[in-house]
Amino acid sequence: MSFFQDALAMFKKRDLLFLESYKESEDVYTFLFEKENDLNWIAGQHGLFTITHKKIKNKTRPFTVASAPAENVVRITTRISENPSEFKQAMLELKQGMKINMTGPLGSFNPEDNSPSLLIAGGIGITPFRSILKQIESEGNGIKKPIQLLYLDRNKSFIFKDELDAIANNPSISVTYLDSRDDLYQEIDTFTTINKGDDNYFIAGPKSMVTSIFDFLKSKQIPKKNIKKDAFYGY
Repeated sequence: MSFFQDALAMFKKRDLLFLESYKESEDVYTFLFEKENDLNWIAGQHGLFTITHKKIKNKTRPFTVASAPAENVVRITTRISENPSEFKQAMLELKQGMKINMTGPLGSFNPEDNSPSLLIAGGIGITPFRSILKQIESEGNGIKKPIQLLYLDRNKSFIFKDELDAIANNPSISVTYLDSRDDLYQEIDTFTTINKGDDNYFIAGPKSMVTSIFDFLKSKQIPKKNIKKDAFYGY
C-alpha cells in the first residue's frame, strides 16, 4: 500500500462492537470485535484503535489485525503485564456491547508475489503472520510460493500453535518453533543460502529484535527492498 493510500485510510474511522476477550497464555490476551460487512483489510495490516468508554491520556494505540479478512471478527491479540498501561487497563475493562474506535486499515506488510517468503516472528510479533497464514488457508491450496515461518519465543508459549500446526499441513508452508536467537540465525542462514536472489523477508516483533535481524539480513547481502519490517513498541 502506498503512502497516499495510507493517508486516505487515516480518514476511515468506525466504531467496533466488543464481543469478548480471553487469555491466550499467562500474559497474552485476545480481544474480539464485530466485523461489519463493509469492513475489509489486507492480511498483515494494522489499525489505530482508540479507547472511547473512558478518558485516558494516551487513548490511541496501533495494533495488528490478527484475524484474517476471511474471518468474521476483528481480532486484537496483545501482551498485557501485571502492571498494564492505562490503555491496556481500559482494554481489560471492556464489557460486551461496549465499543472501541478503529482508524484504518493501514500498512503493506504482506507477501504480494510468488517469491519464496521467510516470515520471522518474535513473541507477540506472530499476530500479523497469523492473519497472513489464516487468509492463505481460507483461499485453498493453490500456493505457488514456499512460505516458511520462524517463530521465536524464549518462553516457549507459542500462541496460536494449534492453528499454525494445522496450516502447516499445507506442503508449501512450514513452521519452525525456536527458543534461542542463535538457532533463529542458523535457520535464517539456511534459508538465505538456498533462496538468495529470489526471496522476501518479513520481520515482526519487538523493535530491538527487528533491528537486529534486519542488520543480519543486510550482512547477508539481502537487498533492503526484499525486507519488510513491523516493529512492535512498548514490549
